[in-house]
Amino acid sequence: MRDKLKVDFTDRLTAAAEAKKALVAKLKPKPTVIDPDFERREAIRAAELEAVRKARAEAREASRQKVIAAQETALETKRAERKERKALTKAEQKARRDAKYAARKARQR
Repeated sequence: MRDKLKVDFTDRLTAAAEAKKALVAKLKPKPTVIDPDFERREAIRAAELEAVRKARAEAREASRQKVIAAQETALETKRAERKERKALTKAEQKARRDAKYAARKARQR
């Protein structure tokens, strides 16, 4: 057995080198074992992910179409109201004009 108090410089250097080698070996990446089912599971996961993305895209498109349809119906309602208002004003204008002509003819007689 060696005396721990009487360790010379070379012994300390070798001990430090061995400790450093042990740390480096500990940090080295271990060789990975490739799972034979990895590709199959990855393909299944990718397919599920694609299905979820497709469903979300379809839901977004459906909601967008709903909004567009609602905007179009609101616009059509607004246009119909405007046409009705214009028709009323034209009818009122015609009624005034007819009353004016009738009054002039009544004066002339």
